[in-house]
Amino acid sequence: MDFGIFTFGELSRNIRTGSALSPQQRVKEIIELAKLADQAGLGFLGLGEHHRHDFALSAPEIVLAAIARETKNLRLSTAVTVLSTQDPVRLFEQFATLDLISDGRAEIIAGRGAFVESYPLFGHRLEDYDALFDEKLRMLLELRDHAVVDWQGQLTQSLAGLDIAPRPVQDKLPVWVGVGGTPASFARAGRLGLPLFVALLSGPARFRRLVELYRQSAADAGHDAAGLQVGAGGHFYAAPTSQQARDTFYPYYRAYFEQNMPRPVDHFPRATFDEWTEPGGGLLVGSPQQVIEKLLEIHGTLGNSRYMAQIGLGGLPFAETARSIELLATEIMPAVNREIGAAGPGAAAAGLAETGTSTGN
Repeated sequence: MDFGIFTFGELSRNIRTGSALSPQQRVKEIIELAKLADQAGLGFLGLGEHHRHDFALSAPEIVLAAIARETKNLRLSTAVTVLSTQDPVRLFEQFATLDLISDGRAEIIAGRGAFVESYPLFGHRLEDYDALFDEKLRMLLELRDHAVVDWQGQLTQSLAGLDIAPRPVQDKLPVWVGVGGTPASFARAGRLGLPLFVALLSGPARFRRLVELYRQSAADAGHDAAGLQVGAGGHFYAAPTSQQARDTFYPYYRAYFEQNMPRPVDHFPRATFDEWTEPGGGLLVGSPQQVIEKLLEIHGTLGNSRYMAQIGLGGLPFAETARSIELLATEIMPAVNREIGAAGPGAAAAGLAETGTSTGN
């Protein structure tokens, strides 16, 4: 399994002082975390796109270009590009250029977006939420696949034999579809034969049938469903013991819910947090062994070939975030891949259940 990290660049207020990092400080911190992830052997970095005062990343492509010059191996992507409010031509040009700068490490994860502030900001109607994404995704694929494009747009511009340049280093710039929980989104990705990234906002069991729908839709459209990649990702924090992880991370996770969600909550209770960290829950917070078991459960349920950990939530200090990344790279990733290699795809979680492996402390 390929492992990586992603962040939206939240500017959460410090839980003790009430002040937040400046956007400049946060961007510099993200570049340093990317360098750490690259040195530790992780395979992927994703940066989210938001257009609010409490996020530092409204132009992630520019930050990714800076990171490209500071790293050697990390694949670089948005997580996600809100394609519905982007110009597909400009987006392709930016990522083709990023691919040139990074020697072929650029990817796009395109989604409709859970935050909607970009729609009025760029002159789009929320009534066209899905139609915009559908047309722009098909246009982006046309731009990717052809250096000269004829395109008849309805919600997009029309192109009559125009050059699409520059071309990337990679023959085909990878385009993933990022999805939440809408069945039609899974089916669309399958019909188009595109790799899928699933945001695990709850436990993996909820997404089993949706991923099956994705693969069936791909097969029905004539694609090799078994050859399509599925990625999964969610909120993550690891510490030497599960109690230390919970006690350290909960105040910051609560701050994230109270400040940075699309619809912030007044209070996020500890009992809910603890429940989500239990087996079957979608929150990967705990000791390395506890996180390993949950990752094997995700893999056994979804058959994913990539996991992306969302790091640094709620103003978690740089040192804590860095330590968590190191545990992911040095203890969690090798153990998961040993289990998957030994058990075979999809069998790891079943093997844990049969042997009665306990959660680490």
